[in-house]
Amino acid sequence: MSAPVTRPKSMPFSADLAFRSFARLAVRVTAALRGAKKMFGKNDLVDNLSRNLDRTRGKRDALASDVTTLTGQIAEIEARLSEEKNRRERDRVLGDIEAIKKRIKQTASAVAPVIGELCEATEMAAAVVPEARELNSFLLSVATEVDTLIDPLLRELDRRADAVRVGHAALDLPCLANEAPTELPRDKNDRLLRFLSRNKEVGKETAENPRSTAA
Repeated sequence: MSAPVTRPKSMPFSADLAFRSFARLAVRVTAALRGAKKMFGKNDLVDNLSRNLDRTRGKRDALASDVTTLTGQIAEIEARLSEEKNRRERDRVLGDIEAIKKRIKQTASAVAPVIGELCEATEMAAAVVPEARELNSFLLSVATEVDTLIDPLLRELDRRADAVRVGHAALDLPCLANEAPTELPRDKNDRLLRFLSRNKEVGKETAENPRSTAA
């Protein structure tokens, strides 16, 4: 006879054990999901920062290009401004030189007839007052010297004007505006002063002795 088969005893079903197992599984799933969320969140932050960095670099490059363009425009405007200032200053200086030349010519043309009339008058006066010949001689020498120096002066003004036009001269008139007037030679001044001094003394004596003059 065969031995009887022994069947394993079935474990009794426990609802509490099943609940605890499910709870542990839920905790594990939750932890896994939380870790995945953290990992994905970190990746999103890296991506956002990378995109922000790229945008910021793009803005910087655009600004650098704008700065380069504006720097070139500023240099061009400054050059044009300097050129325009120089052109206006040249025009002003040339206008001043032309005004000086015009005044010299007008004054010289006005002085010449006056000196001529004075020479005629002093020539006539010399018949009565011999000392008048000194004044006549002085006036003639002045007229000659003025006539001799006017042309070289006008030519020099023209030369300086040409230098200003081509940019070879400073755009100011220090030597023309501040130059001291040329004095007449010492001997000619002395002759004129002696003549005026004698005339003053004669006039004074005449005023003091009107009876002798009348006689």
